[in-house]
Formats: sequence, structure tokens, C-alpha cells
Amino acid sequence: MIKPRTQGSPLRPFPPEPFPGPGPLPGPVPRPVPPWPGRPAPGPAQPEPARPAQNPAMAPARIWFDPRGWPESLYERLLDRRIVMVHGNLDGDAATRLCAQLLTLDAEGTAPIRLEMQNLGAELPAALSVMGILDVVRGPVTACAGGRIEGPALGILAACRHRLAYPNALFVLAEPQVSFDGTVTALASREEQSRVMLAELFGRIAEVTGQEAGQVRADARRARLFSVPEAIEYGLVEGRATARGLPGLPGLARPPGQGDERGGDGGPSTGDEQPGGDGHGDGEHD
Repeated sequence: MIKPRTQGSPLRPFPPEPFPGPGPLPGPVPRPVPPWPGRPAPGPAQPEPARPAQNPAMAPARIWFDPRGWPESLYERLLDRRIVMVHGNLDGDAATRLCAQLLTLDAEGTAPIRLEMQNLGAELPAALSVMGILDVVRGPVTACAGGRIEGPALGILAACRHRLAYPNALFVLAEPQVSFDGTVTALASREEQSRVMLAELFGRIAEVTGQEAGQVRADARRARLFSVPEAIEYGLVEGRATARGLPGLPGLARPPGQGDERGGDGGPSTGDEQPGGDGHGDGEHD
């Protein structure tokens, strides 16, 4: 029992101990420093200064920025000028879209059509379907090949009425790769179908190039590579694609003074079935 002191203030109980946990380190509490005479008191935090604008020379490049939607708008503009672009690997869906574009242009008239083939490979059934459409299109179709054209895509090239090659083009005559699974009967049936389709593909290439079908098959087995001069000599293409050798399509004629002395683009007029050059690869007329 605690009794009050006889002299002075009575005894006081000890303060409660703090609850254990994280807190400030023991030591004297810092006191706020009063502002110096003539110096304003610290206010709210100021925002950081804005960074300087980026140097346009160091900004990343934007290639063909089109707010209306790319590449759909670009392909539509090409289609309006009867130019069809095809690239990549041509499967069944891509072949259907390509056939739809060719049939649409054929329904609009018999003016020349330009088929741009860039780095194109194709599955065998897809290539044969496009070849069938090219056989019935009324207007003359000129194929302009660039990049690497290989395998069954050469059949699409051979199905066009005129064939030109850009300077960087490479052509690979090779057998297509196919794989089957299923029963023995199904495998035998698909193997026979593949042989028939290969015969159609190599027969079309042999017909256009003037080579023997056996020679075309032998070249395909060893995946023969052709440069542009070799492709011209072999018969895969008629010549090089030049500014004056491209077919004259609506909306592509140059103003007088930029082409030949007649002010044209060196190509045929609308409906003409002849290419712009003379087939010798130099783009000049006889």
C-alpha cells in the first residue's frame, strides 16, 4: 500500500509502457527550425520543371502513318487503280480473298490488271485455285515479281498473261512440302491427288517456259534458284520491270516531259493486251 509523503507532492504511478512495435528510433525529437529573419516560411511542394522538348532528329520514325486505317485504305486505293498486291504465304483463306479481288476487277471491265507478287510462297491447292481464276479473267493480267518467289507461287506467275521481274527478284523452282495423316486408304488417296496437282503445276510452268515437263520436275527436285537474267533465259519471266515497261493503268500516266517524248508512261492503253516493253527486258520499243 502506497502512502502519501508527509512533505511535498504525493507519489504518482509510473506511466504505462509503450506497446512494442516499429516506431521512431530513441533519441531527442528534432524541433522545427524557425525561419530566418526576412526568409519566407516553407510552402507546399512545387512541381518539377517541365523537360525540354525532344529533338525531332532523335524521335522514332513513323512509316506511312495513316489515321484512316492502314493497310486497308492503301489496298483499296491500289484496287481502285486495278493493282492487286499479294505477299507472304498464300493459304486457302488468302487465296479466296485474292480470287475475290480478281473477280471484282473482272466484273468491272476488261482493262489491264497488275498483280504485284512480293516475297510470295503458296500452298499447292491455294495456288491451283488462283491459277484457275486467272485463266478466266477477261482482262490481261501482268505479274510483277519482287523478292523471293518460290514453290507453287511460280504457277501463279505462269498463269499470268505477261510476267515481269523487279531487279531484286529471286525465283526458286522447288517441290511443295505436304504432309498427310489418317488411314492407309486416305493416305493413298491424298498421295494420288498430290501427284495430279503437281502434274498440273509443272505442266503449266513447262508450257509457259517452253521447257520439257521432265526438265521442270528435275529442276524442282533440286530446288533450282534463278536470278532475273536466268529466269528470263529459262522463260519464267519476259523481262525486267522498268518505269516504261510497266503496263499503263488508269490514273498512273505521268505528265508530259517525265516519260518518253510522247508524254506517256510507255505502257499500253486501256484494254491493250501487250506489255509496255518489247519483252527484251530493257523497256525500249522497237
